[in-house]
Amino acid sequence: MVVRPSPLPRPNRRLRAKIAAARLAGAASRATGRGGTSLPGKVLLALDQDAIGELAARLPSGTAAISATNGKTTTAAMTAAILEEAGHTLVHNHAGANMAGGVAGALLQASPYADFGLFEVDEFWLDGLIDQLHPRAILLGNLFRDQLDRYGELEAIVERWQVMVDRHPEVTFVLNADDPVIADLGRDRTTGESVRYFGLEDAAVGRAELSHASDAKHCRRCGAPLRYAVVFVAHLGHYHCDACGASRPAPQISAGPIALGGLSGTAFTVSTPDGAFSVELPLPGLYNVYNALAAAALAFTLDASQTDIDAGLTQIAPAFGRGESLAVDGHELLLLLVKNPTGANEVLRTLALEPEPLELLVMLNDQTADGRDVSWIWDADYEVLAGHVARVVCSGSRAAEMAVRLKYAGVDMAAISVERDPARALDLLVDGAAPAARLVAVPTYTAMLELREVLVERGIARGSFV
Repeated sequence: MVVRPSPLPRPNRRLRAKIAAARLAGAASRATGRGGTSLPGKVLLALDQDAIGELAARLPSGTAAISATNGKTTTAAMTAAILEEAGHTLVHNHAGANMAGGVAGALLQASPYADFGLFEVDEFWLDGLIDQLHPRAILLGNLFRDQLDRYGELEAIVERWQVMVDRHPEVTFVLNADDPVIADLGRDRTTGESVRYFGLEDAAVGRAELSHASDAKHCRRCGAPLRYAVVFVAHLGHYHCDACGASRPAPQISAGPIALGGLSGTAFTVSTPDGAFSVELPLPGLYNVYNALAAAALAFTLDASQTDIDAGLTQIAPAFGRGESLAVDGHELLLLLVKNPTGANEVLRTLALEPEPLELLVMLNDQTADGRDVSWIWDADYEVLAGHVARVVCSGSRAAEMAVRLKYAGVDMAAISVERDPARALDLLVDGAAPAARLVAVPTYTAMLELREVLVERGIARGSFV
C-alpha cells in the first residue's frame, strides 16, 4: 500500500497568481453553462507555457501517460481504478480532455494530497508533453486510421512516436504486442524494464483473416505483407513476416481464455510474471478485454499487485459514453461510442451476439471532433446487423447518409427511421420500443455529447463536466 503523502508543496507565488486566474476563468465558464474541463488549463498555459512541468514535478510518485486511437479513455479509467485500489491519490483527466489544456486542467484541480499523475493523452499531443510530464511509463495501446483530415495516415503518428521512443530511454514503454506497428516501436529495446508487451492468447475468439478495413497489413521493417495466424481486432493479432522474419513479440502480460458475453460483459484470465488470475469485466466486447489487459500491464509496470488489478477491473464503471447504461422510461439505454471503422466493427460484432432483435439509435455527425469525412462508414461492417434489427433510428447531421448505409447493409428499410434532432430521435426510439426492451445508442463523438445534453436536461444522466 502507498503511504498517504504529506500535502504537496505550494507552487511559487508567480505560478499561484496564474493558477488563480485560470480557475476564475473556469468558474465563469461553468456558471454560464458552457462547461469548464479544458478552459482553465488553456488559460494557464497561455499565461505560463511551462506550468504542466512545474505542477507535475510536485507529484512524489511521478506520472504515467496513456495513448491510443481507440480505448484510451476506458483504459485510463481502468488504470485509475487499479491505482486507487493500490492506495494512490491520483491526478487524472477523467473527463477525457486529453490535449495540453486538459492535462493542465487536471493538474490545476489536483488534491493537495495527490501523489501520482495518470494522464490520457491525444496521439498527436503525446510527444510534445513528454518533456514536461517526465512519465515513469507510457502505454501505447493501438493505432488505427482515424480522422484522416486531422492526423493523416497512421504512419505519420507512428513516425512521431518512434522518435519519441528513441529519445526517451529512461521511460518504460508498455506496448501492444498484437499491433504490429506498436510492437515494432520497441524493436531496439530490451524486453523487461525498458519495454513490456501485452497481448491476447485465445485464438478461439479470433478470426482467420484480416477484415477489409484493417490498416496495418505490411511489415514496418521491410514492407512485405504480414501473415496472420489469428486476427482479433482489425490488424491486431498473431503475425509474422516471411520476408525479414519480424514477428509478434511474446507478451509478459496476456489474456486467455476469454468468454464474450455480448452486452452483459466478459470473463477472462490475466497472466503476469507473478501468476494468473480471473477477471469478470462488467463491460462488453473483445475491445474492452484489450483495454483491461492494457490497464493491467501498465498497473503491473507501476508495481500494482494482482489483488489491486483484479479489484480495480471488477468494479470498474464505464467511462463517459463508453458502455454507460441509463434508465429511460422503463428501458435500459446503453451508450456505445464509435468513431472509426475499427471501433464500429467491434461494437457491431458485440451487438450481433445479442439473441433478441435490436432497438438502435445510430447517430452520425461530421463535426471537427468526429472527422469531416464520414465515408469511413462504408468501411465498417454494418452488414452484420442484417436480420438482427427490430428498429433503427438514424440521427445526427449525417442521418440520411447513415440510413443509406444501413439500407445497403441489408437492414430492412421498413425498420429504418430518420430524425436529425437528437431529442426527437430519442423520443422516437423510446416511444416505439417494446415493453422493457433494451435500447442501444451508437453515436459518434459529438453526437454522443448532444445526446448526453438531452439526457442531462431530462434528469436521466449527470452533467458531462465535473
